[in-house]
Amino acid sequence: MAMADPTEPPTVETLCPETPSSFSSSPPLSPKSATPCPQNPTQSPSPSSVLPTPLARLWRPTAQRNLRNQWSKLASYRQQWASSSSTARSHATALVNAYLSLKYMPSMELGALRDIPNIKKKASQKLFKQQVLHQGKLLSSYKHMVSVVIHMVNISKSMKCFLKGASSSPLVHFSGYSEDKNDPGDGGGILVFQFWTISCFEEVAEELVQMFILELNLKRLLVVELLSISCKVPPLNSLHWSDELYPGEFSDLSICNLYSEETCKPVYPRLNDQKSEMPAARFNQQPDHDVLQVYLTTWLAEVNIDSDRVDEIFVEVGEEMHVTIS
Repeated sequence: MAMADPTEPPTVETLCPETPSSFSSSPPLSPKSATPCPQNPTQSPSPSSVLPTPLARLWRPTAQRNLRNQWSKLASYRQQWASSSSTARSHATALVNAYLSLKYMPSMELGALRDIPNIKKKASQKLFKQQVLHQGKLLSSYKHMVSVVIHMVNISKSMKCFLKGASSSPLVHFSGYSEDKNDPGDGGGILVFQFWTISCFEEVAEELVQMFILELNLKRLLVVELLSISCKVPPLNSLHWSDELYPGEFSDLSICNLYSEETCKPVYPRLNDQKSEMPAARFNQQPDHDVLQVYLTTWLAEVNIDSDRVDEIFVEVGEEMHVTIS
């Protein structure tokens, strides 16, 4: 089945005479259960926002196409995240190996190579170049991960389907953007496929994306640390948490709610719903082997992303939409 993109020209449907409604009046079911989908009382649709039956009948297939399209994109960006995260860890590992070799070069026993003139100096220069090279590649991978999360955030906010133009027109248009403040874009709260309303899809999308947002922020902490390590005294790179790692990073982080306008700094990393108590201190620029191993293990673990729950979300959404999302 073709998938509709809200950025495409608005869908045009012909409004048919009213017929008996085929939409269920039973309460929507929430993800993971057979209980009513939790609704925010302050966001309950008003009687004026409920679409007339003929209009709702045309809205529903358009909303279905949009949801299938958006969730397919989320699955794609999930795979892009995994690829970028793996690539970044490879660069981080190479960076750490170059740094440790450079750090211990002065005390290293070279055996038969010890009589070669300037062997340690030349080896150190090459290791330093490798370290700088992989720091640049690590930063590039991090930047791509930020881009992936931004796309996921935008997609999670694109689940709605709005009426475009006058509802009295014989040709009905739908769009991914609202032109009427009285149109909530949820079809008046009707069920889109079987049991879920638009708000149910938004709820699980927000849960999914929040995991990646938190993990991105934790990885930023690791990136700042790995970009700061240096055998030089004083160190060449003196990064702080409040430093912008690439031009426009703070604007990107703002989209993910990871930048505080009050403090003019990125928000500190946290796990799940915990508040971070991380101090605004300078990072350790000459960590030892054990600390660096913890950094690499933490990167691999992705502690903020519950992989089982992520898989479960895509299965639940796929079952509701009668598609397999991969």
